[in-house]
Amino acid sequence: MDPVEALGSFSSFALAPHPAPPYSASWPENDLTLSPLHPFRIMAEQPKEQWGSRIAIIIAAVSMAVGTGNIWRFPRVAAEWGGGAFLIAVTVGLVIWAIPLLMSEFFMGSKSRLGNIGAFRDFMGPRNTWAGAFMALVTVGIMFYYAVVAGWCVRYFVVSLTGAIRPGIDGQDYWNAFIGNPLETIAFHAVAVGFSAWVVYRGIKGGLERILKIFLPALLLILIVLALRAVTLPGSEEGLRYLFVPDWPSLQSGRLWLEAFTQVAWSTGAGWGLMMVYAVYAREKEDITVNSGVIAFSDVLVGFVAAALILGTLYAVAPSPEYAEQALGAGNVGLTFIYVVELLATLPGAVVVAPLFFLSLALAGLTSLIAMFELGTTNLMNFGVDRRRAAVYVGMAAFAFGIPSAVSITFLDNQDYVWGVALLISGLLTSLAIVKYGVEKARAEINATSDTNVGRWWSVCIRLIPVIFLIIFSWAVYQSVTMYPDDWWNPLETFSTGTMVLQWLILFALVLSLNNFLARRVEAGPMTRKPVSPPHDGP
Repeated sequence: MDPVEALGSFSSFALAPHPAPPYSASWPENDLTLSPLHPFRIMAEQPKEQWGSRIAIIIAAVSMAVGTGNIWRFPRVAAEWGGGAFLIAVTVGLVIWAIPLLMSEFFMGSKSRLGNIGAFRDFMGPRNTWAGAFMALVTVGIMFYYAVVAGWCVRYFVVSLTGAIRPGIDGQDYWNAFIGNPLETIAFHAVAVGFSAWVVYRGIKGGLERILKIFLPALLLILIVLALRAVTLPGSEEGLRYLFVPDWPSLQSGRLWLEAFTQVAWSTGAGWGLMMVYAVYAREKEDITVNSGVIAFSDVLVGFVAAALILGTLYAVAPSPEYAEQALGAGNVGLTFIYVVELLATLPGAVVVAPLFFLSLALAGLTSLIAMFELGTTNLMNFGVDRRRAAVYVGMAAFAFGIPSAVSITFLDNQDYVWGVALLISGLLTSLAIVKYGVEKARAEINATSDTNVGRWWSVCIRLIPVIFLIIFSWAVYQSVTMYPDDWWNPLETFSTGTMVLQWLILFALVLSLNNFLARRVEAGPMTRKPVSPPHDGP
């Protein structure tokens, strides 16, 4: 069955061609004629903000992709799953999942000049506007708890400046004291939310472009300096061996490939809808092919540098190999906020190294959080809300709905699991939108604005994404079922299949019920088709 037909079967909003009154293909930019039969809300054409240059949008997009996962997840997963072999699998994942999806998002945003909701409406027809709303709300759901995580990073940076991270510190006790104090976790959550809302409030050039041009170079410089310091430590070569020397037999492991594709899917921003939103403000003829490749490979390159930093430091300073293995098995939070804290405290110059490390983590978290805020703001702007009010509304929602994650690490873990896996569905929807639009038609239009032509491999990958989705998604469900063999159906279990399905069903019910309202209320873009007035009888 065609993947478009398969997805359409679960609702009355099938992905079949949408019946409608007679349409004209387009209309003059300044035609503000309103028709009582017009299904869309037409707004006067407002001057769009734009990125100042090609390098500006690349910096913004790389900042979006490079987040805390590059620094804490990539190193431990690479070390656990074959080192250099894992890097090979990640590169393959970039080519057949991340880059095709990033290109698709870039194309949809730049052509529609609308956020996720409007872009999906114009690419898939009004009946499928829900798909854009699903993508947007999944990423907004991540934003709620990601603001809490960014607040953690800011907090550890602040306390490291006071010299609190010093020899003898018990990382577990220090973490427990912080996470068990709701006033403190909520306060730093508010700091992350307030800063991100302020940046988005100031606009593309005055806010995002100005801040990200400072934050990304600073982040990269700090990571490079710390990585160089780490690899020169005695004993660091063992960590580098884990990272760069391939364990060739592990390439035959299906689990390694699943871990690599999972890392790519959740690290590069492919399927998040963030690139789609940033592309709304791109210049008319932007090189989609090269930009997407630069963004994807830059994200992984930062992961390499962070891995050299973490693994080099870990194996150089760890009191025993067992300690190093415990750190790598402690999960994202345990590795970063418990074990790394203890290791940094033992390094010569810890008073400088610790603040630099947590500053890099805070910068990575905030740059990704800013992109999520922009996604929410742009989508609200498409409903006629001006940027400043939209940024304030997004900030208020992020603070309020992030509080449960700020006071309960269990709730945060649940939300990370539910909406993290849902990103795979968002990636699937993006590929289906291109299939509906016409894969070869989209490829021809991408090539028309790109210095480097994209070949048929892109078309093949877009059509393969539903298959890749099925494999990775099935693996995620299998992991959930095996973790809770007796309670996998229980929606109250943190990592159960039941909790995923229940929350997704609620979201699907919401966006499907609002589909027609959203399709009508989102402003018209250059792709939006305008119905012509029907003929009437009489003189």
